[in-house]
Amino acid sequence: MQILHKKDGNKGFFHIGDENNTLAKMTYSMAGAEKMIIDHTEVSEELRGKNAGYQMVSAAVEYARENAIRIIPLCPFANSVFKKKSELGDVLFTH
Repeated sequence: MQILHKKDGNKGFFHIGDENNTLAKMTYSMAGAEKMIIDHTEVSEELRGKNAGYQMVSAAVEYARENAIRIIPLCPFANSVFKKKSELGDVLFTH
């Protein structure tokens, strides 16, 4: 499953699918240069139960690691992934 990333200014998203058929999407906003707020995750019925959401969160984590960014998971799904997967905690924003 290929995860694609698109960034436009201070907003962006990770998604599965193409321009005509988005099967899953996770949106974020940047709060300054060093904080990414994940605000929404949506997965189509076709990909439910196939780890699509987890894979998008993982892609965001890799992007954050490569760019010295901290993640604030406001999206309930993304937040639950961070709670379950302690190995992703190195990119979590803490006050």
